[in-house]
Amino acid sequence: MLRFLSILSFFLCCSAPVLAQQGQTVEIGGTRVLLMKPKAPTASLILMPGGDGVINVTSDGHLGRMKGNSLVRTADDFVKRNFVVLIIDADTDLRAAVDYMVGVKRPVIVAGTSRGTLRAAQGIAKGARPDKLVLTSGMLSPESGQRSLNVMSVLGTPEKLPPTLIVHHRWDGCRGTLPVGVEPFLKWAGGRARVTWLDGGESEGDPCEAFAYHGFNEIEARMVAAVAGFR
Repeated sequence: MLRFLSILSFFLCCSAPVLAQQGQTVEIGGTRVLLMKPKAPTASLILMPGGDGVINVTSDGHLGRMKGNSLVRTADDFVKRNFVVLIIDADTDLRAAVDYMVGVKRPVIVAGTSRGTLRAAQGIAKGARPDKLVLTSGMLSPESGQRSLNVMSVLGTPEKLPPTLIVHHRWDGCRGTLPVGVEPFLKWAGGRARVTWLDGGESEGDPCEAFAYHGFNEIEARMVAAVAGFR
């Protein structure tokens, strides 16, 4: 419990200033999103958090929600690796977001986590064309636990997949992102996807939340390295 409170205290005190350091508010398709730029960008990364995906960006470039999400709390680490980072809202049109980032810096990589992987698949099904796709802690296949709603069912065919990286924790205990769902997805993808398995770290609280294995708690640097290496 003390460990959890210390993590929570650090997060509440420190995460907003880190994100605000290089953030600016932009509007894409009528939704407010957060853009973070390095000095010498080499690629663009669109981040799609899990849960309900609502980030509540303020007019001065702060996030009102989702600060603890595994992709969002590591956003500054991606900027330090020379990615232009765009954190989008659940209502943001992914096709419009990809088109916007094409004008900023290619290649454009979309990275979704947990329920964000479903929104990424839905955006691709509607015509978004990122150069690459990253699915972390993904709702990938019926075996993942979401039998009727998963990335496979949303896309319908692997032909819609861009080159895809799966990043998954071997001990993920979330009922919708079970590790046994990865291999069926890889077989379905037919060579369009590969996986990086991670293990270790600490699991705190709800197994489907950000500070469980599901959110790569205490192994964030390894998750970032896996995503950043997929260019």
